[in-house]
Amino acid sequence: MHRFAILFLIFTSVSGIAQNPAQEAGPQAPTEVPAANSAPPPVSDQVQDAEAAIAKSDWKGAAAKLDSWLATHPADARALFDAGYVADAENRLDDAAGLYRRAVDADPKSLEAHLSLGLLLARQNNFDAARPELAIATTLDPGQAGPALKARAWRALARIDRDNDPADASNDLLEALKLTPETSDDTLLAATLADQAGQYEAAETAYRRILATDPKSAAAQAGLAHLLIARKQYPEAETFLRAALKDSPDNPALSAQLATVLADQNKAEALPLFEKLHDAHPENAAISRMLAQVLADAGDIANSDRLYTGLLAASPDDADLLVGHGQNLVHLLKYAEAYAAFSKATQLDQGDADGWSGLAFTASQTNRPEVTLHALAMRARYLPETPSTYFLWATAYDMQHDKKSAATYYHYFLKAAAGKFPDQEAHASQRLLLLEK
Repeated sequence: MHRFAILFLIFTSVSGIAQNPAQEAGPQAPTEVPAANSAPPPVSDQVQDAEAAIAKSDWKGAAAKLDSWLATHPADARALFDAGYVADAENRLDDAAGLYRRAVDADPKSLEAHLSLGLLLARQNNFDAARPELAIATTLDPGQAGPALKARAWRALARIDRDNDPADASNDLLEALKLTPETSDDTLLAATLADQAGQYEAAETAYRRILATDPKSAAAQAGLAHLLIARKQYPEAETFLRAALKDSPDNPALSAQLATVLADQNKAEALPLFEKLHDAHPENAAISRMLAQVLADAGDIANSDRLYTGLLAASPDDADLLVGHGQNLVHLLKYAEAYAAFSKATQLDQGDADGWSGLAFTASQTNRPEVTLHALAMRARYLPETPSTYFLWATAYDMQHDKKSAATYYHYFLKAAAGKFPDQEAHASQRLLLLEK
């Protein structure tokens, strides 16, 4: 089960259970009437009427009044922000972004405009553009809006920074907490950051704090389960996940975690659980990847490889998929095709020890001793030698007529094999008689 940790992270990000900066940076539509800056300029009756319509969620009425006003007052920062707010609420996101940008240009010191533009860009997954807008917002005076608005900018920054720079994300969150009290979302983010930093005790404490007040928090349940899995506390993780699934029996992330825990313990229940998940989410690539691996481990190579083939059609340059596919092809005795898969995988990811192992073996099976030796040398950077690799070293040197090196590795093999590989040991002994004659 060497790839389940990576696969689980992929699945949780796809399923939406893992925290997503695009979702958490701000709501899908504005929920507060725009606040005025301190000492604002006079506001026209038409803009005030538009804001009254906004307060009643009368978006069309507000838009009509603002469009009329902006036709003759195109640089009115407050009206531009209000118009952006209305477009945002109506999910006209490109229009909203343009209006927020015009509001920023008209009043570069408007915290609300920078914040709203940053939140909108984050919801569009444009984090590179969102971050500078939010960073500017944290430096501006919130005026009558109060510190909560600036704290919101810090929290949005924390969620954007979480994956790229957890240390910065922690600092962002601390700045937010200086301005407003801690929320359950803050606790969850702090737990995630501690988990990423390997501070498992702190992460567990935070997750359990959330669950103490909200026992059915799916995010906290998934986070704590992930922590237990990372620590390889499989029995405890299994007990916890079974209890959590009683409250949320259809939660795909918790089900995937339980299946992962069962697979890591080599329990037969893992396969039907993954198959059920796949039936419920046939288009979910992460579930398909996990099922493909479990099927391979269970010996159902044909069905496993059907899944790998489908996944590779969509992601032909995914090294993990290529390695899984290659391993299946070896079981099917399709060594030339397996060699091609491992060769491509190791070109894409030179740090994949499984890829180098597969390439060494298939190169040996297809009479490429020079490739076998190179692949074994690369594999040795990441994994210790085994009886099988000693045998591959020996036979590759033997094919190249390097008698001294071949004899050395045949001896290594015989010592490591200790009677567990009778056919190969017989071959090694016979070759040594000839090589050392």
